[in-house]
Amino acid sequence: MGEPWHAMRAEEALDRLDSSPLGLEAEEAKRRLARHGPNELVQIRRISPLKIFLGQFIEPLVLVLIVAAAISAGIGFARGTVEELYDAVVILVIVGFNATFGFFQEYRAEKAIQALKALAAPQATVVRDGQPHLVPSREVVPGDVVLLNAGDKVPADVRVLEVAILRVNEAPLTGESVAVNKRTDPLAVSTILPDRKNMAYAGCVVEAGRGRGLVVATGMQTELGRIAGLVQVQESEETPLQRQLDRLGKQLGLVILVIVGVIFAIEYFRSAGELVELFLTSVSLAVAAIPEGLPAVVTITLALGLQRMARRAALIRKLPAVEALGSATVICSDKTGTLTLGEMNARTVLAGGRYYEAQGVGFSPEGRVLLDGQPVPADADPALSRMIACGVLNNDAVLKETEKGWKVQGDSTEGALLVLGRRAGVSREELEGERPRIAEIPFTSERKMMTTIHAPLRAEDVARLPQMSEAERAAFIASLPDRVAYVKGAPEVLLEWCTHILRDGQVRVLAKPERDDLITENMDLALKGLRVLAFAYRDLPAGLRDLSEDSVETDLVFLGLVGMIDAPREDAIRAIEACKDAGIEVVMITGDQKLTAIAVAKEMGILGEGEAALTGEELDALDPQEFEEEVERVRVYARVNPEHKLKIVGAFKKKGHVVGMTGDGVNDAPALKKADLGIAMGITGTDVAKEASDMVLTDDNFASIVHAVEEGRVVYDNIRKFVRYMLSTNSGEVLLIFVAALLGMPIPLIPIQILWVNLITDGFPALALGVEPEERGVMSRKPRRAAESILSGGMGFHILWVGVLMVVGTLIVYTGFLPATLPTDPVLREEVLRHPRTIAFLTISLFQVFHVLAIRVWNESVFTAGFFRNRHLIGAVALTVALQLAVIYVPPLALAFKTVPLALDQVVLCVLFASTLFWTVEAEKAWRRRKRTAPVVAQPVPEAVG
Repeated sequence: MGEPWHAMRAEEALDRLDSSPLGLEAEEAKRRLARHGPNELVQIRRISPLKIFLGQFIEPLVLVLIVAAAISAGIGFARGTVEELYDAVVILVIVGFNATFGFFQEYRAEKAIQALKALAAPQATVVRDGQPHLVPSREVVPGDVVLLNAGDKVPADVRVLEVAILRVNEAPLTGESVAVNKRTDPLAVSTILPDRKNMAYAGCVVEAGRGRGLVVATGMQTELGRIAGLVQVQESEETPLQRQLDRLGKQLGLVILVIVGVIFAIEYFRSAGELVELFLTSVSLAVAAIPEGLPAVVTITLALGLQRMARRAALIRKLPAVEALGSATVICSDKTGTLTLGEMNARTVLAGGRYYEAQGVGFSPEGRVLLDGQPVPADADPALSRMIACGVLNNDAVLKETEKGWKVQGDSTEGALLVLGRRAGVSREELEGERPRIAEIPFTSERKMMTTIHAPLRAEDVARLPQMSEAERAAFIASLPDRVAYVKGAPEVLLEWCTHILRDGQVRVLAKPERDDLITENMDLALKGLRVLAFAYRDLPAGLRDLSEDSVETDLVFLGLVGMIDAPREDAIRAIEACKDAGIEVVMITGDQKLTAIAVAKEMGILGEGEAALTGEELDALDPQEFEEEVERVRVYARVNPEHKLKIVGAFKKKGHVVGMTGDGVNDAPALKKADLGIAMGITGTDVAKEASDMVLTDDNFASIVHAVEEGRVVYDNIRKFVRYMLSTNSGEVLLIFVAALLGMPIPLIPIQILWVNLITDGFPALALGVEPEERGVMSRKPRRAAESILSGGMGFHILWVGVLMVVGTLIVYTGFLPATLPTDPVLREEVLRHPRTIAFLTISLFQVFHVLAIRVWNESVFTAGFFRNRHLIGAVALTVALQLAVIYVPPLALAFKTVPLALDQVVLCVLFASTLFWTVEAEKAWRRRKRTAPVVAQPVPEAVG
C-alpha cells in the first residue's frame, strides 16, 4: 500500500493518484466514479423490516400463546361458541401489540447508520478541467481536488495541499472540541489521527479560513466509513431483563406442559372420554398458567418509567434500557460538560509576582478580579493589565449573550480569557479599535503557542489589508510603527523563548532561578486540576519584514500565568456519592492530560486510595489479559481514542459488569452500542451518537444518569412485584384445578371463569403495580447481578406458599357448599355445581385482590409506607371487585358465567378466608426485615483443652 497519506509530500500524493493541482478532467472523474462507486456510506448489514417484525414472534412465551390461541379458536369454531373465540382474540391482540411495539423499537435502532449518512456534505466544490464546479458530494472521487471554505463540510478524506489559516473542527470524529489548524508539510508515519494536521476528514466542518485538498478516500474507505462499519459490526445485546424473561418463558412452558398433561390424563380416565370439554379446560388452564399479560405489563411499566425519566432530563430510546439502568454496576462518563459544566473559567492569575483570584460563574461577564480579597481593576499593575490585554487580543473566540445566557463561539479556553477581561473591566472592542490584528502565527500542537501582531491602524487601512497582494501587505505592515506581538501558549514551552519579565512596572532580565520558580508554579497549578496558559509579548523593531515564528517568537517578555478550570458540577459530585452508596463505580474518561484528569477525579470523589489512572498510551501497552486484571482498579482514563473505549467496555463486561457508557461524537458510536447502556449527550451529541445510544441526556448532566438509575431500579422493583403477583395467583389457579382433580372433586372453575379471573382479576391490579412509587432505600441497595434470576430473593418460595394457601382456602369454602352426592344427569349436575363454583370463583378472585394489596410494598409494611399512596392500585382493586360482583349479581353476566347470587354472609365468609393471605404476607415481610437487620452474633471460641 505504501506510505500513509499524511507522511507523503503533496506532490507525491498527487502523483500516486495520477492527479494535479488543477484537478481531474470531467471524463476521468466519471470513470473513477464508476470504478470506486458513490461517495456515500453503505449499510453492510441490512435487516429488512419484515424480518425484524417476524423476529418478534420467536420468543418461547409468545410461541406458547400463539399455539394456545390457535387451539382455542379451533375449538370455538368446531363447537360454534364465542367463549373460546373471545379468548383467542384477546391473546392475539396482546401478542400483536407486543410484537408491533418491539418492531418499532428495533427498527429505529437499525437507523443509526442513516445518521452517519447525514454527516456527509450534500455538495462539494471540486476543481474539474481546471475550473471550480459545485457537484453532489456522492460524485466526489479519489484524485479530485476540492476547495474548502469556512462553513463547508469536508466531503471526503482529504490530503491538504494549500491553506490560508484553515481551521477544521474535528469533534465529530476525534471528540476534541478545539478546531485544528491545518498545514501542508508531511508528518511522521506514526502520527495518530488527531494530530494529522495535513489531513481533513469526511464529516468534519471548516470553522475558519480556506484551503485546497486532494481527495484520497471516499465512502466506506474514509475514517467516517470505518466507524460506520464498526457500528454495524457491533451487535446489540440483550439486556438482563430480556434474558430473564426468555429464561422464565422456557421454564413456564415446560412446567405448564407437564401440569396440564397430568390434569388432562386424570380427568380423561375419570370422566370416560369427554375429550372436547377436557381439552377446553386444559387450554384454559394453560392460558391461566402462562402470564400472557407479562410482555404487555412489562412494556407499560417500562413506558411509564420512560415518562418519569423524560421529566428528569433522560430520554430513553429503547425501553429495555430502563431496566438495564437498574442493574448498572459501572458508569463510564466523559468529563467535559457531563461531570463538569463544560465552561472554562479563569480562577488564578499570576502577574507581576502577585497572585490574583478571579471570581464568577460560567461565561457570564459578571464577576471580579481580587487581590488579597479586594477587587482590583486591570490597570492596578502593568503586568496584569498587559497580560489581560494579551489574552483578549490573542483570541479567536466570540462571547455572545443569547436568550439562554452567555455563550462562547469557538474554543472555551479562549472564551474564558474574554470573560476574564470583561470581569477586569477590559473591553475587547476598545482594545481592537486601538490596536487591530494585522498578522498572526497560528497555534500548532508542535509549537504549542499562538502569536498575534497588532499595531495602531485606521479603520480604512484595516479594510484595505485583505485586498492587498502578499508583497504589498508585507511592505505596508513593515512600515507601521509601534507594533507589538502578543503570545500565549503552554508555560513550559513559552518560557523557553522568554528572556525578560515584566515586574513592578519594569522590564528586566529573566534569571534562571526565577524561571525555575515559574516552572514550579505551573506544576503546582496543574496539580490542582487547573489548565495553565502562559502569556508574553514583544515590541517588534521598526522595519522588521520577516514575521515568521523564528523572527517574532524570540526575546519575549514574560507577563504571567492564568489557571483555568472546567468546574465540576455540584450535583454531579452528589450524584457520584449516590452511586457509591448504590454500589455503582464511576469511571472518568477524558481527553485531558493525566495530571489534570487525576486532580478533577480526586476533587469529585471518583479516584480514591489504591485506585489508578491510565492514559490511552499506557492502556495500549497492556495486553488484554493484563488489562482485564487491572480494569476494576482503574478509575480515570486520559487521552483515549474510540478503540480504547471499546476495550474498556469489553473488559468490564468480561468481568460480569453491566456497563453504562457516555459519548457525544461519531467516534463514540461503537462503544455506545457495545455497552449495556449507551448514553448520548443531547446538547453536544451528534446524531450518530444519539442513534447508537439507548438513552439521551437532554441536559448533558451526569446527575441525570443517576436519576435515571434510580427510576430504573424502581421500574425493576415494580416488574418483580408484577411477576410475583401474576405467578403466585396463576399458580393458585392451576393448583386449585390440579388438587381438585387429584382428590376426585368436580372441577371448581369452568373454563370461562378461569379466563375471567386470568384476564380481569390479574389484569387491572397488575397494571397498577407499574406505577407504584419507589420504596425507601432504593438507592442504598447494591446492584443485582446480571445473571441473577428474576425469581431470586425467595420469590420462588413465596409463589409456592401463596399458591398453596389460595388452594387450601378456596377448597375449604368450596367443599363446605358442595353437596354430599351429585346428580348423575349432566345438566342437573352442572346446575347443582353453580352455587359452590360461584363461592370458589369469588374466593379465588378475592385472594388475588388481598395479595396485590400486600405485595405492592415489599421492603416495609403497607401501613408504614402508606396504604393509599398508590391511588391507581386502589382504583384498580375497586374496579376488579366491582366487575367480579357484576358477573355474580347482574343476570345477563351471571347467565354467561354460570354463577348464582350469593347471600351477604356467604360473601363475608369468602372475604374472611381470602384476607388471611394479606396478613400472612405482612408477617412474611416482617420476618424478612428482621432477618436482614439481625446482628451477627460471634460464636464463642472453645477453650483450649489441657
